Amino acid sequence: MYKRILTTSDGSELAEKAVAHGVALAKAVGAELYCVTVTEVWSALEIARDVESGKTDPVEEYEAAAAEFANETLEKAQSIAGEAGMEMKTIHVPDKGAADGIMEAATEQGCDLIVMASHGRRGLGRMLLGSQTAEVLAFSKIPVLVPR
Repeated sequence: MYKRILTTSDGSELAEKAVAHGVALAKAVGAELYCVTVTEVWSALEIARDVESGKTDPVEEYEAAAAEFANETLEKAQSIAGEAGMEMKTIHVPDKGAADGIMEAATEQGCDLIVMASHGRRGLGRMLLGSQTAEVLAFSKIPVLVPR
């Protein structure tokens, strides 16, 4: 049925439940398993505020924080897969819109299913907003499963 399944995570509780669902499905059908997290491009307005408040290199600080957040998020997903006895390849897509990054990762890995939550959280950890899920559903050429 499915040979390569891509799960998505922004580290939220809802996203972790979707990852667990993707892990269980991959295990049941013997599929390869991937997980992607996407961190968006830094905001010029936020960077300007940071410069005004005295930060010397806010872009570098943002990118370091985004990379750290991505590592933590993917480690959680890896842990969920490990508990189920599954191997999972992880992907961090920096500097992209969430929907674009998800679809790009799925295509690059040759995935035939995307499993994602219906929404997630905002701020630095933003990835899976309802609008992003709707965008993936609308534009993905790959089937999308949104567990509830």
